[in-house]
Amino acid sequence: MTLPRPSKAPKPLPCRRWLALSALALLTAEPALAATCSGLTGARVPASAIALPTSGARVTAATAVPGDASAGPYCDVSVEIAPVDPSAPPIRMRIALPEQWNGKAMMFGGGGYNGTVPNVAGNVPAGPVDQPTPLGRGYAVFGSDSGHPANPVNPGDFAWNEEALANYAHDALKKTRDTAMQLIQRRYGSQPTRSYFAGGSTGGREALAVVQQWPTDFQGAIVLYPAYNAAALDLQFGRITRAFAQPGAFPSLQKRAALLEAAMQACDGLDGVRDRVISHQAACNARFDPARARLNGRPLRCPGGADMGDACLSDAQIAALKVFDTPIRFSQPLASGETGYPGFNTWGTDLGRPGEGLQLVVNRLGLNTLQPDYPMPVHGTGFAEGAPYHSGFWDEWVRYFVTRNPAFNSLTLDPTRLGPWQARVDALSLRQDVNRTDLSAFADNGGKILMAHGTSDQLVSTRATADYYRRVQRDMGEGQTRRFMRYYEIPGYAHAASTVFNAAWDSLSALEDWVERGIAPRRQVVTDSVAVPGRTRPLCEYPRWPLYRGKGDVDQARSFICVNSYRDTH
Repeated sequence: MTLPRPSKAPKPLPCRRWLALSALALLTAEPALAATCSGLTGARVPASAIALPTSGARVTAATAVPGDASAGPYCDVSVEIAPVDPSAPPIRMRIALPEQWNGKAMMFGGGGYNGTVPNVAGNVPAGPVDQPTPLGRGYAVFGSDSGHPANPVNPGDFAWNEEALANYAHDALKKTRDTAMQLIQRRYGSQPTRSYFAGGSTGGREALAVVQQWPTDFQGAIVLYPAYNAAALDLQFGRITRAFAQPGAFPSLQKRAALLEAAMQACDGLDGVRDRVISHQAACNARFDPARARLNGRPLRCPGGADMGDACLSDAQIAALKVFDTPIRFSQPLASGETGYPGFNTWGTDLGRPGEGLQLVVNRLGLNTLQPDYPMPVHGTGFAEGAPYHSGFWDEWVRYFVTRNPAFNSLTLDPTRLGPWQARVDALSLRQDVNRTDLSAFADNGGKILMAHGTSDQLVSTRATADYYRRVQRDMGEGQTRRFMRYYEIPGYAHAASTVFNAAWDSLSALEDWVERGIAPRRQVVTDSVAVPGRTRPLCEYPRWPLYRGKGDVDQARSFICVNSYRDTH
């Protein structure tokens, strides 16, 4: 549930790397294309070729795009997949078909409530800035809007229609993939030898959905900050929203900056060095208390707990922030089996602070600028001022998914005691929560998963992703899980964008090595592209974290070691 990752001006691709990839593509591509780009215009895919019910698909445009510094020439194809219900919107998708095809396919997931087609010429979530994109590597790349156009004011209103809701939940993934396979076959005369999926947030949930439900469709998945238990997360959003809606509970940007600085002063050195990144997040969670914390030697709590200005937090604000830090427990398990949702790594997370540029995106994905209220203030990242993203998401879900009453006051619905709405939320949980832990069919087909999550994510809890990983380990066994899955936590990285540590990771090369050459990931490195551009950190397998060795350049990954605790170093 996020916007596409904010972009920076791309660095020129290494010439030798691009030439080598182009030469490899020439060797592996079909001798001749089976269909010209323009010849795909108007092409149809019959409903019988798509596993889930549709009324077939039609190419609405096919345009030849010349090559540039990031990729060679390709055919940009727009497609509509017609619904069964004539009142439902079509699924709109795009597929980029490179002239020098490497024989492989990549599907991109969406974000938030979807509604827009991903940039098929872009990169995987948290992708590297100095390596080619999937299209630049010769992949056929595709994605869809999940079956509805985005409404910037009420992005959840599509859920009135059952087919549109089912498509958003996950049906559009299969329909889009099957359509893409048909068009790839028509363009090149053969099917891909490998297919991969990459997505973050809602797209991360979608990555886990295809792995769980269609385990032979993809051979690998890049899963970033996945909102896999979406209905449970929505209920936690409701709990958080109701807390910040209380009188005096909403902290200003300046107060949030003070909280972040207090956490930095208390926790930054727990990894052995003060580098403005909190790497030992679990220790910070255990020791930091905003009611007792100090900022520049003075209490962070305002005198007497009253609101005394922007350099301190009132008791009402501390109470709301502690709701953000703690889990929600449901009065009864959801039909999906979820019993609650964890709290967030609140202490050390950038929830919004004064700033421009990328900081504005971080703010809007956090608590934004306006207190939750009824009617809910404008929300989402398209507005300069707005309600917290959590609150807007909750409000849309309550009004359009749960009650289907656009005038309903979402602040009146208690997410811990759903009462007459329990049955409806249960039904939604069966659609939206993608939480199966038996991934043996995917693993037995040679599938591999690379999953990562920033410890400072303000929109999807890192603790939830760690919980899912532990569930897979519990149900499949640690040894079996390690055969096909890795999970990493990235200190300082927020939801899709960060001004503390903005992660860039060459996950696709690591996935290709694992799937295609049997080389399991080792010594992965993540690079900061914003706060200290070019500094690196080791990407540590959960539950390990990077500890400074005590000497060496603090901006180099080799100066850190991945540990479970300080005892690991002795």
